[in-house]
Amino acid sequence: MQAAVYREQGLMEVEERPVPEVGANDVLLEVSHCGVCGSDVHFVTEGWGRPGAVEGHEWSGRVVAVGDQVKQWQVGDAAVGGPSPRCGECEHCRSGRPSLCVTRNTPGMAVHSDGAFAEYILTDEVSLRRVPDGMPLRVAALAEPLAVALHGITRSGLQAGQRLLVTGGGPIGTLSVAAARARGVTDVVLSEPHPKRRALAERLGARTVLPDELVSPPTPGDVVDEPFDVALECSGNAKAMESALGQLKRGGTLVIVGAGIHRPRFDNNRILLNELVITGAFVYDADGFERSLELLADPRFPSDVLIEPDDAPLSDILNVIERLHEGDLAAKVMIVPHQGSS
Repeated sequence: MQAAVYREQGLMEVEERPVPEVGANDVLLEVSHCGVCGSDVHFVTEGWGRPGAVEGHEWSGRVVAVGDQVKQWQVGDAAVGGPSPRCGECEHCRSGRPSLCVTRNTPGMAVHSDGAFAEYILTDEVSLRRVPDGMPLRVAALAEPLAVALHGITRSGLQAGQRLLVTGGGPIGTLSVAAARARGVTDVVLSEPHPKRRALAERLGARTVLPDELVSPPTPGDVVDEPFDVALECSGNAKAMESALGQLKRGGTLVIVGAGIHRPRFDNNRILLNELVITGAFVYDADGFERSLELLADPRFPSDVLIEPDDAPLSDILNVIERLHEGDLAAKVMIVPHQGSS
């Protein structure tokens, strides 16, 4: 099979690799579509990747082979890659927060299994989620990043009628806008420097501003004239994290959704005097994929707006990553390892 392999910073190459062998509890799928994640961009442009690795975790496909012990899946079934198994027994799993499971592996840092920037992917049957009847596999591939956006909203406690600030207009930022709007949140502002990303957010119903327009009050006890109940920081940019904190109302919540290397410097007195909450959102809610697929199945959800109109083959993946890094592409880009998939 063909697979896009990370070599070193700024370099990926497509090579021939053996189709994975199917074990007793394994499911082999032909990859239909795989979205390019922000982490994939970091892996390549900033050198986070592991040489020889095949990335790609936002995928959809069809089952082509199953192991002898597999009970839930049959050849021809449509599925998306779901969350990796958790222990189900630790305090976090029992309290409905499997993203904090004590046995979890941190993505990109622990034992690596090849991802879906390839024609086929092998996984276990419990790490799959069934695609609803009639849903295009191209749309279903949004399930993973949408589950990430939904988890950020869960962690924020955002409710209809509140004001929301989203910093960073990449795919997670725009998915957060769309998900919040679907929940009845109408007052949404997105901060983003790239004009194409701002234009996309406006199509989704957000008002947009440039990052420089978000100015914090001069003293820590003051708040801006039109403060926000919630800020979702989706860029991973340290300055954006600091700026978002300064836009909150008293008692407001900042959720760190985007990962970044550079650490912010938060004003401890602003946090203290205004009793602000800062929290993180790591991967998914316990039912995140189920709710994500349910939302994608809703004809009112703007899936078509959230995906770039043109898909790309494996051979074009490095160009896609570079264009995403530069902000030339605003929406989610789908890689199609098998041309002609649907």
